[in-house]
Amino acid sequence: MSDSLFSAHWREVARGFLKIGAMSYGGPAIMGLMQTELQEKRAWLSKERFLEGLALVNMLPGAGATQLGIYIGHARAGWWGGALAGLCFIVPAFFIMLALTVAYAEYGALPAARDVFYGLAPVVVGIFAVAVYRLGRNAVGDAWQGTFAVGAALLAAFTPFGIVPTLLLAGALGVARYGNRRAGLATAVTVLALAGLSRLAGGALDPVALTLTPGGSAGLTDIALFFFGVGAFTFGGGLSMLAFMQEHVVNQLHWLSAREFLDGLALGQLTPGPILMVAAFVGYKLAGVIGALVAAAAIFLPSFLLMLSVLPWMAKIKQWRWMKAALKGIGPAVIGLLVVALSEMLPAAVTDVFSGLLVVAAIATLLIWRVGPLPPMLAGAAAGLVGRLVR
Repeated sequence: MSDSLFSAHWREVARGFLKIGAMSYGGPAIMGLMQTELQEKRAWLSKERFLEGLALVNMLPGAGATQLGIYIGHARAGWWGGALAGLCFIVPAFFIMLALTVAYAEYGALPAARDVFYGLAPVVVGIFAVAVYRLGRNAVGDAWQGTFAVGAALLAAFTPFGIVPTLLLAGALGVARYGNRRAGLATAVTVLALAGLSRLAGGALDPVALTLTPGGSAGLTDIALFFFGVGAFTFGGGLSMLAFMQEHVVNQLHWLSAREFLDGLALGQLTPGPILMVAAFVGYKLAGVIGALVAAAAIFLPSFLLMLSVLPWMAKIKQWRWMKAALKGIGPAVIGLLVVALSEMLPAAVTDVFSGLLVVAAIATLLIWRVGPLPPMLAGAAAGLVGRLVR
């Protein structure tokens, strides 16, 4: 069955994810673009299944947008479709990052690319906002689910509780409300206790411990082990993984200076696709093109291994009665977390009145005319170039 699905749909999966990988910016916003382009426009999966995918990737370590791509590819074309989707999503980012890194090393900053991003970022935020709105209408069906969404947003915005405990707590409360009250409340208490103990214990395995040479030089094995550790043991998505990367690469391993890492982050912002492709910049600085390839492959490999191991079991797990109740709590909580992510993206994308108008225009275009995401993104990139020229 999986092979026949793949044979029927592999071309559209490859085209869809190559397009998204080459055109999209910002982890949460990329998820919004996937919802608009693949769920809303092409109907590859239902909104309910899309929300389940969002919940799953938020509870796993690794690259969230890449994992969501694997999930959607799996839904459309089976196991091989998931693998192909993830690969096609990250390949454009790798080659664009590599080209930008080489150009940056030769010629310095790329102002034209920065101007494109100046106009593109607000449009991408607008696409993400519309995706959250459309998913929210489907996920929040009653007052209790609205409470779960608001509670998750408050925990994410004002406490260090963490994404994974928040979703587990929402699932437990969903069981309490829509399934077995006693079992749900007992599970919620357990989640709270374990979250507290985890914070007292100090967190997860430090990926720097996997490296062989904790000094200023590094071989390909060191690069592979370190970035595999970052991809396998870091929760919280791209931003938290970048924080881990910066702390270890600059302060502990001394592979790059702080200035060099900031240059890599700037190029990462200019590169479409997953922001974690900054790993390729680090790898290039350490060992050239081969180092870039090893670093990029290592940081994304855990996401492929995790998702392609879990997804074949998803259909069976969803049939469990308590899981259906848990998902009624987790779905709204995901919406709350996405609203917080949106609020954190706005200050970086909306820096003046012009970029604010671009956000409004993108939202209006998508809601009123229901066009695909590509025309607004191209218009935003062009507007960014023109807007910088007339300032």
